[in-house]
Amino acid sequence: MTLHDLKCKDVIQFKTGENLGRIDDVRFDEVSAQLQGVVLHGRRHLFGLLGRDDDLEIAWKDIKSIGLDVVMVDAPEAAARPPKRSLFGF
Repeated sequence: MTLHDLKCKDVIQFKTGENLGRIDDVRFDEVSAQLQGVVLHGRRHLFGLLGRDDDLEIAWKDIKSIGLDVVMVDAPEAAARPPKRSLFGF
């Protein structure tokens, strides 16, 4: 599987069924070259002109399964992440 294949899959929170977005980047250990986790960029507001939410990092150990269409994760910080609002409420 390539990074491009991962980027085409939706990331779903296992316990709540919430769609967290899509994988934008990966983190890996430079010494051992092992994957440490994945990064989902925050949602943009008004095409990014009004900022965007914080990025969400999911540890590799929290990824439960990778299917044909989705990546199932059990990330406790994803469920507790409050939506960040811009100055204008978007």
